[in-house]
Amino acid sequence: MIQVEICTPSRQSAEAAKAGGAQRIELCRNLEVGGLTPSLEDIEYCVHTLGLRTHVLIRPRQGDFCYSEAEVAEIERTVIQCKTLGAAAVVVGFLTAEGHVDVTLTHRIVQLAAPMEVTFHRAFDEARQEPLDALQAVIDSGCHRLLTSGQAPTAPQGAAVIRRMVETIQSSKSTIQNFHILAGSGITPANVRQIIDATGVTEVHGSCKTTLADGTIQTDAAQVRQLIANTLGL
Repeated sequence: MIQVEICTPSRQSAEAAKAGGAQRIELCRNLEVGGLTPSLEDIEYCVHTLGLRTHVLIRPRQGDFCYSEAEVAEIERTVIQCKTLGAAAVVVGFLTAEGHVDVTLTHRIVQLAAPMEVTFHRAFDEARQEPLDALQAVIDSGCHRLLTSGQAPTAPQGAAVIRRMVETIQSSKSTIQNFHILAGSGITPANVRQIIDATGVTEVHGSCKTTLADGTIQTDAAQVRQLIANTLGL
């Protein structure tokens, strides 16, 4: 069964995702800058009022993914708050000053987050490492999944690299077989089946977004419904 995750930048978007049939969301805010940490109120609303499996993006600011000690402390506080509120997972990404996946910090967050799952987000796609080396670093950190476009601007463009990563995991005889590649960026109802067939992923991530008259980005329920239907081949 293919799992569908909808990126929702507000509680209104989460409502639209649920109306379109989504069961799992990545909750954030300020999608126009790549997404930032949502409010605690919105996390609680999505978990308890909407009853959605809520994966919370934890990113305290826009820009790079090399954080100060104060920013890391803020991230850790947010992880604990997400656990208390009943989130299913947190979504994080850390790079070293050299642009490599920061295994030490990521592992620290994974341990703090347990029993929540941890997704390493598209900071991966900005890593200055070969994709399979960076993938191994994410796995070594203890994460449960990787959200990636294959180190390309969009998942369709990075499909060949995503395929290599999926095959690496499938061929492993170790516990990394429980690790998931979540293909994201540029996935639409029109191309989702093509992406799944080209990469072999079992999880896809789409925003199904529309831009309102005031410039606000919001999830569109009809697009969510169509994405899910096309994913399942209905």
